[in-house]
Amino acid sequence: MNMESKTTVSRRDFVGTALAGAAFSRMELSLLAAGHSTGENEHFWYRLAHTDGPFIDTQRDSRAFGIGDGKIFLSEDNAKTWSQEADFADTENILFSSFQANGNLVFATRDHLFVSKDNLKTLQEVTVKDRDGSDYIPHTPRDPEKAGWYFYSLDGVNTFDVKGTEMLIWGNYCNVRTEPVPSNVYYSTDGGETVKIAYSFGQNPHFQYKDAEKESWLGDPDNSTICRHIHSVSYNSAEDAFYACSGDIERGHGLECNWLRGKYDASADSWEWKVVASSDANSRYKSGGINFVDGEVYWVADANGPKTIREVYDRGIFKCDPADIANKEKQTKIYDTKFEQAVMTIDGDVILIPEYGNANPCDCGFIISNDLGKTWGQYDLKQFGDRSGVRVSKRNSEGWFRVDLRKSWLDRAEVLFIKPKPAK
Repeated sequence: MNMESKTTVSRRDFVGTALAGAAFSRMELSLLAAGHSTGENEHFWYRLAHTDGPFIDTQRDSRAFGIGDGKIFLSEDNAKTWSQEADFADTENILFSSFQANGNLVFATRDHLFVSKDNLKTLQEVTVKDRDGSDYIPHTPRDPEKAGWYFYSLDGVNTFDVKGTEMLIWGNYCNVRTEPVPSNVYYSTDGGETVKIAYSFGQNPHFQYKDAEKESWLGDPDNSTICRHIHSVSYNSAEDAFYACSGDIERGHGLECNWLRGKYDASADSWEWKVVASSDANSRYKSGGINFVDGEVYWVADANGPKTIREVYDRGIFKCDPADIANKEKQTKIYDTKFEQAVMTIDGDVILIPEYGNANPCDCGFIISNDLGKTWGQYDLKQFGDRSGVRVSKRNSEGWFRVDLRKSWLDRAEVLFIKPKPAK
């Protein structure tokens, strides 16, 4: 499907500023005094994106993708101005977006996927291909207002250099406050112009329409590995392997917390996956934020029970050799988190973890290390209210992470930018 868009001749300017080093401009000092929308601590500077402009849904280098008021926007200068725009009626349901190395922009609503190859001049709807090459068509929801999330990702880093070719790969976080949706890992090797399924979880009896016949259940009928949704997908170049982890709990139908390892054969365009660990919900394997640094795997535990009164929660930030993922004795806890976390991004030597506001006493919390886990800081930016950060984009060309702040974990709220300070 082609959707013609309108490209603006003049640049739309939604006044935006960027902090440079430790210095604040007069405008930023005024904002800090009045509304605490900018500030700093020992580990980072921060600034809230201006609310009179588009919601900044993703960024890469100097590019940013904005949404709002029935339009989508493109910036080439780190969201200071917006040079391109297009009409798009369903902006409130955009849940995923990613810039590709070849310049393409991929984005998705709840159950529709799009690509623009020409800076929003035209949009094409992408039909996902199943593993057998057939069209994979999302099911028709019974209640369109509660359509499930086929493409939403908790991760904000979804592109990886795979032996010289960039791959887009992500899994959907679904079955929360919506109708049922199958859990899939999607991938593309051509900048999002073709998107295929790399892995489909099995049919979870708990996440189906209550009166549905089994023949119409969602998910892979031939796969016994089930989940509620996918927390993270990442790539380890050292072993040329992909990893994914899923949640959520044990509901009497099988373990939903699984770690998978996948190998991709580019010549055959085929996948081979195996389960490397499975657990209940009080385990470090109920996790998120998979990252690889120098061949080691880092992740954060989302363990939240149920447990007996004598048990403790198996929480923390962990690392190990990928060969030891199933062996807790060979894993190192590099930070002892007190509450569950499901999102973590590592960019260079910086580890950034937004805290899950619904699950701990903080309002808008962050755990950060600027030296790859040697030292740590933990902060609560209470002035932003009860917020949980997800979909953290890597630092842009000016050094700022983009964090999608959510109300009640799921509802879009604001965008926060964080710029780490040099490690001491």
